[in-house]
Amino acid sequence: MQDDFSRRGMLGAVVAGGLMASASVASAQTAGQIPQPSRGPGVGGTDPVPGGLSRARENPDLINPPSTDSGTVPNLRFSFADGHTRQTSGGWTRQVTVRELGISKPIAGVNMRLNAGGVRELHWHKQAEWAYMLYGTARITAIDAQGRNFIDEVGVGDLWYFPGGIPHSIQGLGPDGCEFLLVFDDGEFDEDSTFLISDWFKHVPSDVLAKNFGVPASNFGHTPDPKDLYIFKAPIPGPMPADRLMGAAGVPDSFSHRMMAQQPLKTRSGTVRITDTSNFPVSKTIAAALVEIEPGGLRELHWHPNTDEWQYYIEGQGRMGVFGSNGQARTFDYQQGDVGYVPFAMGHYIENTGPTPLRFLEMFKSDHYADLSLNQWMALTPPDLLAVHLNLDKQVTDALQKKKSPIVPA
Repeated sequence: MQDDFSRRGMLGAVVAGGLMASASVASAQTAGQIPQPSRGPGVGGTDPVPGGLSRARENPDLINPPSTDSGTVPNLRFSFADGHTRQTSGGWTRQVTVRELGISKPIAGVNMRLNAGGVRELHWHKQAEWAYMLYGTARITAIDAQGRNFIDEVGVGDLWYFPGGIPHSIQGLGPDGCEFLLVFDDGEFDEDSTFLISDWFKHVPSDVLAKNFGVPASNFGHTPDPKDLYIFKAPIPGPMPADRLMGAAGVPDSFSHRMMAQQPLKTRSGTVRITDTSNFPVSKTIAAALVEIEPGGLRELHWHPNTDEWQYYIEGQGRMGVFGSNGQARTFDYQQGDVGYVPFAMGHYIENTGPTPLRFLEMFKSDHYADLSLNQWMALTPPDLLAVHLNLDKQVTDALQKKKSPIVPA
């Protein structure tokens, strides 16, 4: 009897707890604390068993898409925070490739942190590597196929580019190392499958190494396990030598570029800095733009006529609406650390929806940057032809701009 009474008491407590939880959820829903899949009376409805609340709050335009959204545009968003983080003695790394963001076939991205002194081991890979410095300072080194040497120190806003097959290294400097974004011109890229100098040494017989370097074989066979290198702890290097190229001939086109030193395209609500082979000649497979939008501003309705767009959101929050033709459209929300994507030729806009500036990178697998403005196209179309298409008021057609304005004023 005692056990039966206890069980009844427990069940009563569970039921009471469930009722209290339901009441709490209902109260929170009423108070608007829990995002609900409903744009208003008669559209959508409540979610009695809400899940992923933090995600829902981050993505209001997915749980409540604008009425203009339609069709089956694929997922165009993935966060580095959802990627696997590989941790080592010298820092950490994580990646977003076609395996994480299925539509991203032309481009992959890697977010990497090197602690002070941390070294990304001497290595090379088949894909070209483009980089943007997010934090701190680093020293980069490389040589080209003609034996010409390169060494430089890079800071926040600086870029580098190493063509496919070019051997290179990266090392975090003091006082706190660095963090950067890497972009590769192949969505199938895998950060764990690069050509490491230690891995090669471990797989060449000592007598062959001896012949190659002209020293006794006893000098070899002591290489650390490649798993202990890759990104590893090392002393912070001293000042860069006065002779940056250490007596060797320098590469003809620098592998680094000061993006923030560029004069931006500027409007009242933001700036755009474009980097491609016109001002960074070595970067033959990746073109990029750094976009800054003030609160309420808009990256105008536009599309790219040459290739897909891969985005990285540096700070702030925004939303992107994408038009996929044939009545298809979808809206996504982004914040710091997110990757966005726009398939080739799809029309889109990006709006700053937060209280602080929105900063993001646009990357393209191309040697040049190109975009087409909806506003400019309409302004340069005969008015009578435009009128029979859209039935626009004269106030709209009079406001059209023949000169492109990448950031629309708030």
